[in-house]
Amino acid sequence: MMARLRESRWVYILLSILLAIIFWAYIRAAVDPNGITQIHNVRVETTGTNVLTSQGLTISDISPQTVELHVEGPNSARSRLVQSRNNLSVVVDVSRCVEGENVLRYKPSWPDNFNEEEVFVPDQEPPTITVTVEKLYTKTFNVEFQLSGKVDSRFQMGTPAIEPEQVIISGPVEQVNQVAKVAAILEDSNLDERFAGDLPLTLLDDEGNTLTGLDVTLSADTAYVVVPVVVTKNVALKVDVQAGGGAMAEDAVIKIEPESLVVSGLESDMEGLEEIYLGSINLADVVGTKTVTLPINLDPRFTNESGLTTANVTIKVEGLDTEVFAVSNIRTSPPPEGYIVDVVTQSLLVTVRGPAEDLANIDASQILVVADLSNMTVEGARQVHARVYLNSTSTVGVIGEYTILVNMSR
Repeated sequence: MMARLRESRWVYILLSILLAIIFWAYIRAAVDPNGITQIHNVRVETTGTNVLTSQGLTISDISPQTVELHVEGPNSARSRLVQSRNNLSVVVDVSRCVEGENVLRYKPSWPDNFNEEEVFVPDQEPPTITVTVEKLYTKTFNVEFQLSGKVDSRFQMGTPAIEPEQVIISGPVEQVNQVAKVAAILEDSNLDERFAGDLPLTLLDDEGNTLTGLDVTLSADTAYVVVPVVVTKNVALKVDVQAGGGAMAEDAVIKIEPESLVVSGLESDMEGLEEIYLGSINLADVVGTKTVTLPINLDPRFTNESGLTTANVTIKVEGLDTEVFAVSNIRTSPPPEGYIVDVVTQSLLVTVRGPAEDLANIDASQILVVADLSNMTVEGARQVHARVYLNSTSTVGVIGEYTILVNMSR
């Protein structure tokens, strides 16, 4: 008896489940009926392009670029799909394409979290996609820096440093050839400090307009750019004047051309820069008026905006007299071992400069001429440099350079 009751209870349970399924199917059919929705302008995407690139190929055209899908399924599923249509696309696999036109079938790519088993696609227009493939074209461009804005009036923009300096653009030849420049553009309406950071690379045409929508690939999408912001300053050029030949620094009239140089650098470095030192000039080497050309050597922290690399320095000694003495007191240092020296020059005219009253007290016997022969090993007659010594007050001195003729033999 009990066994029969248990068996009938299981029959009732199964019957209840069957009735529930039938009732659910009825309700769904009545409340959430099946139907077909046409979804227009579904974008076409590709996969397998890396395979083409490895073969030196690229896509030059896809036609059409949007398709129409006929989607069949419950109303609720179709409604969810329409609501998320921006995430709906179709995918065409181009990995097996060859150069030329390729006619390919495609399949839907459903939005995330959408159950594709709820619907199916009975029709799609057009049924195929035409993909045109051509050889991959590459071209190298220098990366240019551009400032979209201006530099603060107190400063000046220095020379930007860009890494990488060049990029390679790859793609269809007619698209790559549209590119005239590759620029790293900094947007700043009032640049007043150093910039360092990554900037996206922008493709520009011949007129400087931004190119968009090109199906090209760059070897780098960004560039690291350092833009120094500096101040400029006119800095005077100076020389160090050494007393000599009876003349002091105050006896010399000096003219430097140019008088100053335009220099740029960081504001903190420029604060202590008041003059640029060219070198020293010994007044003993100045007879009358002398002009020398000296190099302009600038600290690496600064930039020579003027671009001049040398300066002409003209020196003239004023207010002093000169007198010429015939000096016969001429000597040499001992020559190298085994050599014999014969001094040919017996008298040398030496010019002494100083105040007239002091020159009147000078005698030729106070002047000594000495030539150093310690390193002279060439036989025969030759002119050698000689130093001139004056035994007198510091208010007078010898000016000019002197040589004597000697004959070396063994």
